[in-house]
Amino acid sequence: MEGFGSTRAACLLWACLLALGAGLAAAPKAGKQAQNVLAASGGALTVQVSNREAFSSPAPGLDAAQRRVFAFGNRLFNTGWVVAPASPAAFDGLGPTFNRHSCAACHIRDGRGRPPLADERALFSMLVRLSVPGLGVRGAPKAVAHYGDQLNDRAMPGVPSEGRVQISYREQSGNFADGEHYSLRAPRLNVDALAFGALPRNVMLSARVAPAVFGLGLLEAIPEQEIVAGADPFDANGDGISGKANRVWSLEHQRELLGRFGWKANVATLMDQSALAASADMGITSVLIPNQNCPPAQAQCRAAVSGGQPELSADFLAKLTQYVQMLGVPARRASADPAVPRGERVFTELGCAACHRASFSTGKHALSLLSKQVIYPYTDLLLHDMGPGLADGRPDHLASGQEWRTAPLWGLGLIETVNGHQLLLHDGRARGISEAILWHGGEAQSAADGYRRLPRAERTALLAFLRSL
Repeated sequence: MEGFGSTRAACLLWACLLALGAGLAAAPKAGKQAQNVLAASGGALTVQVSNREAFSSPAPGLDAAQRRVFAFGNRLFNTGWVVAPASPAAFDGLGPTFNRHSCAACHIRDGRGRPPLADERALFSMLVRLSVPGLGVRGAPKAVAHYGDQLNDRAMPGVPSEGRVQISYREQSGNFADGEHYSLRAPRLNVDALAFGALPRNVMLSARVAPAVFGLGLLEAIPEQEIVAGADPFDANGDGISGKANRVWSLEHQRELLGRFGWKANVATLMDQSALAASADMGITSVLIPNQNCPPAQAQCRAAVSGGQPELSADFLAKLTQYVQMLGVPARRASADPAVPRGERVFTELGCAACHRASFSTGKHALSLLSKQVIYPYTDLLLHDMGPGLADGRPDHLASGQEWRTAPLWGLGLIETVNGHQLLLHDGRARGISEAILWHGGEAQSAADGYRRLPRAERTALLAFLRSL
């Protein structure tokens, strides 16, 4: 799922370093008191957990009723859906075509997915979006006639899967100013075994790994005006940074809202995200998306048995959404390391904080524990042009083919602990934080160039700061 994750049972549906670009947050004050404040990354939802469960822990202070909802939502995220008819009927309806059988299968331990490793051929925690030029329904990308807007590489018995994706890489070498060598890998997608004919010549493909899902409730609780206030789409102040808000249709509210979730900020609310991921990734219908994910040309898909109408009940959808909202945010670490404040100064001096805004205050939210919190997600939730190197060429509502939402950086240093890898950016091409920075272009080009010019000690300090988040 391109928007969610799960917990303890390990297995599916956003943390990455998509944009060390350049909305500027005030630099935090130095000193022990400021460090203690910053350690509370998620305000009252901060958890002092730094092990494999760092992204899966419930927020502190849940009451008994909320704990029950959290536990049931956790079960929903981890349960593998099955093909209908089956027992229990509450969890049948998988497919007819799908990518994974559960939320946890992509957002392992509520964390970040990755592309296949060298010895793997299948996609396990990532997917490929499809579209052709033009506008679809309500400004969304225009779907490919026989395949829709996402390639489903799995299917129930008797129904053909849509195709298979293979990823290869080309190395691009470079050097820091001090002579130290680096290499970046540029991915190339190949789609074959297509069941419904060749893809159009003008098809646009975009590989996406599953992002971590903790802290999303707090991002949902940030007042829209606070986010939009940081936008400068025409760079009126001449600082080279032109953050832009995406506007998308909300299924939950039946009106256009600010997009704040997904790699291109193409989803407005967490309930929208839950329903969209259930449909696109698992083939599960809901009250928000009642129709099966079957393009007209896919006759076997359209004729397949369903798990009822809807397959994901309104109550299950609500609990799934609340589960994600109630996940805790891991505290910052290593505040005693002198390299961390030094690296934070470098972060600000390079201009990274202009996109990766350090802090926000949340407003009022239906879930009261999310309200009135000071949080440190290191994102402005806006779209930024990241240059041709990271471009997927696939527009999404108001986002161009070179624009991406600034990814939150909280929890960045715990990805390897939780998920066993450091494969970053929207498609997992970067093999660590340093490569992710070097991939930045467009509005973040000056920051990336500045990073290349830094002495090794300053680069090391910057990475120490980022790993402390």
